Amino acid sequence: MRLSIFSSVCSLLFVMTSCNMEKDPIGLLTPDQINESPSESTLKSAVNSAYEPLRNTNGFLGSGAWAQGLYIRPDFVIEDIAGGDMNKKWVSDGDQAWIDEVSRFSFTSENPAFNGIWTYAYEGVSRANLAIDKLGNPATIEQAGIPTALAERMLGEVLFLRAYYYIELVTNFGDVALLTKPLTSFEEAYEVAKRVPQDQIWQQINTDLQQALQLLPDAKHPVDTEPWRVSAAAVLALEAKVALFAEKWEQVISKVEALEQKGYFSLNDNYFDSFSNSKKFKDQEVIFAYNHTQGTLPKNGNSIGALLGWGFLAPTDDFLASFEENDPRLEYTVNVGDRLVYKLMGDLNAANRGNGDSPANKILIRWADVLLWKAEAYLETGNYPQAIGLINKVRNRARNTVKVDGGKAPTGTLPDRNVQESDPSVIKTWLMQERRSELGFESHRFSDLRRWKVAAEVLRNMGKSFRPHHYLYPIPQREIDLSGGSLTQNPDY
Repeated sequence: MRLSIFSSVCSLLFVMTSCNMEKDPIGLLTPDQINESPSESTLKSAVNSAYEPLRNTNGFLGSGAWAQGLYIRPDFVIEDIAGGDMNKKWVSDGDQAWIDEVSRFSFTSENPAFNGIWTYAYEGVSRANLAIDKLGNPATIEQAGIPTALAERMLGEVLFLRAYYYIELVTNFGDVALLTKPLTSFEEAYEVAKRVPQDQIWQQINTDLQQALQLLPDAKHPVDTEPWRVSAAAVLALEAKVALFAEKWEQVISKVEALEQKGYFSLNDNYFDSFSNSKKFKDQEVIFAYNHTQGTLPKNGNSIGALLGWGFLAPTDDFLASFEENDPRLEYTVNVGDRLVYKLMGDLNAANRGNGDSPANKILIRWADVLLWKAEAYLETGNYPQAIGLINKVRNRARNTVKVDGGKAPTGTLPDRNVQESDPSVIKTWLMQERRSELGFESHRFSDLRRWKVAAEVLRNMGKSFRPHHYLYPIPQREIDLSGGSLTQNPDY
């Protein structure tokens, strides 16, 4: 059965999760889905549905098949596991061997990880396009009787979400297909199944974010009762991230400064507060997160808990060894002795290990990450004291965080970096170290290594078979085949 008239699509050439996924092209609106006179509640549902492809609920797309990379959103595979921070399991085995192939960089274009992330991202794009098409039509808004402020806010949300999904696509695959409207025929679906230069994708991302910023209200939480919604602050943060990937350092600084001036966010006193289930949306640091909830129908829990119960997602020895002595962040990320990944469970106990309906939020943007973007921009523009100062600010919070056992880190833990340092290579090493310790298991690592152009050096030193063409992942072979060859493959795959 179809979930709603705005029920979503699964990949560039397939649609409905409930449709026959071997027949329907992506983005196709079948006649029974088209509603020329949507109500306010329908439009709200369309907007809410555009958030859902961010979640970690198992079986959300299609049959939830592991073999298609759809059991759970595989961003941790292409980021944390590929980046050398995470092992598939605590004990090596043959279960889901495709994840090991990503870890070793021995994968092919048929690996489920790439079909999975492609599918989730284009699902999000398609859902956003459906909402944008309706909310961007003044006649539809008037007919539905929606207040202008509400319509503008909802449009801003889905523009942000479309940009977010396209960032995921362009950074992982390079040139990708650009869909900016719902498709109403098979002919349209196949016509857009062509890759466009990634500069064009980035241009669309910037356009969407600029428009979203104008539409969203200036508030930490636009809706107090729904703090998970996209805010103008989240847009500013994502604009800063786009500038970071483009190496437009002055823009990074100016965007973060604009965010700082709002005074909405600061570093929590305790490092774990951003991840704690008891402090969801009550902390001072989380800018954007997917709101997992348990006990709902349909399910909306974080199924990472189920994976943890099956022995998945363990730290690599290299990751553990990268932390400085007594750094409290390590024990908040993972309890090695008890095999508990606290950061992903949201509690400092085993309550959610094995819980496939965990309430743990999925943190997507937080303040420490943003501060380290600004530190990097200062470094790249030669403002070394400012860069070091921000690195020290993050370190200061870390060393003053009460340890898991309630004690304090020993004197001398995580000492400040020398603000007199003038060697940019030394400061860059400090920055890279800080991002790994601060953001471990948050699905940033491989993107960082690619962005810094050090992936080959770092990953080969870990024994991985990384090659230059791995800076981009392969276009899923399934998509190329279904396009009849109109989608082309990245080089050397």
